[in-house]
Amino acid sequence: MKFLLQIFTWWNGQTLGTRLHTWRFGTRVGQDEAGNVYYQGGKDSEGRTRRWVIYNGYADASAIPPGWHGWMHHRTDVSPADETYTPREWQKAHKPNGTGSINAYRPPGSLNSAGERPRVTGDYDAWTPRS
Repeated sequence: MKFLLQIFTWWNGQTLGTRLHTWRFGTRVGQDEAGNVYYQGGKDSEGRTRRWVIYNGYADASAIPPGWHGWMHHRTDVSPADETYTPREWQKAHKPNGTGSINAYRPPGSLNSAGERPRVTGDYDAWTPRS
């Protein structure tokens, strides 16, 4: 089943092409607490070392922790696996995207939430005859 997912889907872990590329060119750098595995190898068009992640499950870029995010985007050359990275107080932990689920954001007055939308100054007043 996992093999078929690698052939036909790109959002579940890695594709077959990514598996072959990683096997051929990748050097494992580390793993985060969510089970995502980070690799590097080869050079990109700007001469920097290529860096990529194999997600543990659904591919969601927001699931990359702050330390690994900085490493992935070449903001630092030292990976969090090689140092003790502590996130800053303003860096939040990953929260899955709730769109389409019961956890989706529903502002007051939306069709999917209880309550009435608060009136604002830019509200439209519909025209009625003889008004």
